[in-house]
Amino acid sequence: MPPFLDHELDARTRRLLRSLIAQYLVDGEPVGSRTLSRSSGLDVSPATIRNIMADLEEAGLVASPHTSAGRIPTPRGLRLFVDSLIELQPLPHEEMARLQRELPPGQASTRDLLGNASTLLSAMTHFAGVVTVPRQADFPLRHIDFVQLPDARVLVILVFSDNQVQNRVVQLAKPLDGRELEQAANYINTHFAGLRVDDIRAHLLAELRAAGSELNRLVASATELATASFAPQAGGDDVLVSGQTNLMGYAELADLQRLRELFEAFQQKNELLQLMEVCARAPGVRLFIGEESGFAALDGCSVVTASYGVQGRVLGAVGVIGPTRMAYERVIPVVQATAGLLSDALNRAATAS
Repeated sequence: MPPFLDHELDARTRRLLRSLIAQYLVDGEPVGSRTLSRSSGLDVSPATIRNIMADLEEAGLVASPHTSAGRIPTPRGLRLFVDSLIELQPLPHEEMARLQRELPPGQASTRDLLGNASTLLSAMTHFAGVVTVPRQADFPLRHIDFVQLPDARVLVILVFSDNQVQNRVVQLAKPLDGRELEQAANYINTHFAGLRVDDIRAHLLAELRAAGSELNRLVASATELATASFAPQAGGDDVLVSGQTNLMGYAELADLQRLRELFEAFQQKNELLQLMEVCARAPGVRLFIGEESGFAALDGCSVVTASYGVQGRVLGAVGVIGPTRMAYERVIPVVQATAGLLSDALNRAATAS
């Protein structure tokens, strides 16, 4: 049984553990007792430090590689460091200015903005930058148009509040003429612009049910068109990844089999998307160290994410993937600031529309 639990570490032990982890994160080498005696600033002997390190090792917070007398933090030790020992500082002014400069509101589309965020996260951290792309249906509809096609088909032109335009071709049970299509579009634009497509469809179905035998042809046509136009489309969920090759430069991830599994995960995206969706459901920063992610391909990695959204509604998550030996005190503020600026840009776009 461990000689103490995480919350029972005394101030001296916490200071030594913090010093050990900080030193390890800088150079990646096991940290010896004499080095700790100098770097911690504590007036304790190397023998005392060795005793404390032995207790920390028994508690599962540090480990001693067989090739060295020094110690390195375990994933559990890193978790304790991030949760209660790390001293986060505000993002330096020049880095915040860079984010603000390269993530301005009013870009061509949300996807362009998210792509820039992924690339910028990778460039600023030298890890892989990841950003989930929300469903287009999560954005309010600005305008809709219908264009008559042969064989009872209709071209639907959807313009969303984030400036994204989607074209869909839908098949109706029977053809509608140009006048009926124009009336249906005007009805939807007049009554439902500014709502998400799921809400528009629900409103129209409710109106159709309320009409009963007094069936309003206009409402019926608009409901049929909306139901077909707003049907969920396969492949709508996605995650943008930038800078994967950065990870090849870290010794901790240099094993070829590990890199192959990691790059396959980036390519397939399914597991990565699941993890990012979990992160998006929780406010603030989420951090997974090693096996905590639950995905074998990420066992040797840390994942730092933060959620972003618009008008109080979460749309997705942004983050970085790198080795467990990362400068958490710098990476966390970068991810936090990026998520905040993304939300600001999306909120300004929504207000402007």
